[in-house]
Amino acid sequence: MTRTVLIVGCGDIGRRVARLERAGGHSVEGLARSAETAERLAGQGITPVRGDLDSPASLTGLKGGWITLYYFAPPPADGEVDPRLAALLEALPPRHLPGKVVYLSTSGVYGDCGGDWVGEDRLPHPQTGRSRRRLAAEGALAAWSRRYGVTAVILRVPGIYGPGRLPLQRLRAGVPVVRQEESPYSNRIHADDLAQVCVAAGRRATAEGVYNVSDGHPTNLTDFFYAVADRFGLPRPPAISLEEAQRVLSPAMLSFLAESKRLDNGRMLRELHPRLRYPDLERGLAACSGGDP
Repeated sequence: MTRTVLIVGCGDIGRRVARLERAGGHSVEGLARSAETAERLAGQGITPVRGDLDSPASLTGLKGGWITLYYFAPPPADGEVDPRLAALLEALPPRHLPGKVVYLSTSGVYGDCGGDWVGEDRLPHPQTGRSRRRLAAEGALAAWSRRYGVTAVILRVPGIYGPGRLPLQRLRAGVPVVRQEESPYSNRIHADDLAQVCVAAGRRATAEGVYNVSDGHPTNLTDFFYAVADRFGLPRPPAISLEEAQRVLSPAMLSFLAESKRLDNGRMLRELHPRLRYPDLERGLAACSGGDP
């Protein structure tokens, strides 16, 4: 009998997960909010299921019964909660619930940790609206999981890099970075490896609860930009003080500079046993043939 997974949020990571699941012999469905999206998914071997997370009434026809539900959709751009996840959970038929839900969260829920190593037992302290919405979604999923007895896995993910996900445009524009001695620690995971972790979380019967996801080799944020520049033969960006950065860098970049942590990925390695192809930045960048335009 064919076993089916549902992917909600069929972007880059969703498509990578779909390929892995199909290679493993599973049928893959994907939530599609429009006819255009449905056509695109069908062309990628993903069976479209029509529904719009921002229109709860459109979700009432979900048939359920998937072995795994992968939830990769982002929350709205404002507010304190995630009504999209809430709408989906409410629409799932109680008699045909998924066997497991894998939710892609963010390591930003920890907030600034002063460069400390951070395990899953660290109390979250989100400092941005984006991270607060993610933490609220984690709580909503955990409560739903307890209520219905469905296993939930929460993956707290840092920066994702890979082909098409590199700051080449920023480097070509010469946008400055903070001096290395003032630059915060940052963590990352290659997109291919993140997909492997997602599938491992979905397939391993013992996987449950919260996992930090990273390659286990944090560096400071400026090191990352320098490494990408060197790999693609671009000039290293100019370095400025953190004080000057407050005046010239974008609010989005300043939010990254305000948080420093090193993710402990030990639980992920011990319990999920992912086959990381790129366990450090050097090997990950060597496999990247291009970045953003």
